[in-house]
Amino acid sequence: MKKITEKLAASDNDRWANPPVTIAFLGDSVTQGCFEIYKTGENSVQTVFDYANAYSEKVRSLLRSAFPRAQINIINAGISGDGAPSGLKRMQRDVLSFSPDVIVVCYGLNDVHGGESKIGEYEAALKGIFTQGKKSGAEVLFMTPNMMNARVKYNAEKLITEWEGNAEKLQNGGVMDKYMDAARKTAKECGVKVCDCYKKWKALAAAGTDTTELLSNGINHPTREMHNLFAYSLFEEIVFGE
Repeated sequence: MKKITEKLAASDNDRWANPPVTIAFLGDSVTQGCFEIYKTGENSVQTVFDYANAYSEKVRSLLRSAFPRAQINIINAGISGDGAPSGLKRMQRDVLSFSPDVIVVCYGLNDVHGGESKIGEYEAALKGIFTQGKKSGAEVLFMTPNMMNARVKYNAEKLITEWEGNAEKLQNGGVMDKYMDAARKTAKECGVKVCDCYKKWKALAAAGTDTTELLSNGINHPTREMHNLFAYSLFEEIVFGE
């Protein structure tokens, strides 16, 4: 993304003459910075929020390593439980109102629970997000999310086990793969670059890695260490991508 690299370099070289670079992240709980979950009642749970270890902050840290004097603003517009349709509805309020230079979009982990019948709605919402983002003049980048659990890890808490079971079926049954294929297709149609982290997770699984162990909640939240994969992949795309 040559345009953004040049802006970062300009800010790094002269902060008085050049504006800060603003990067907005639109997505769900993973984007927001959610990790472990715990029960708060018979039929309710809460998540551990750890914004400092979210991939958006790790991206900022990596960018600062290359551009130590640049002013870099991060807008974390991730909301736990969010999906692409609601992300489209809040696009103006939570993202475009900040006039970002780069918009990183990551959806799929919640949308997939709509099943194959909702893939069309997912595609339409992504198209709307991509179109609005590009119209604003921002560079738009879609990042595919991580895999969900490929096996049920926990059995002590009934509610959590039910969620694990549903996610396992969607992951192993190929529904998540279909959502990711739809997202890639939509991004290509809209002229949006894809940072394909889901492909990397699938490669780990194909090599024999137990990817369920890489999920802090055993369902869909990557560990703090695996947020590094997102961060390094985005850093590569933002700084060195075409």
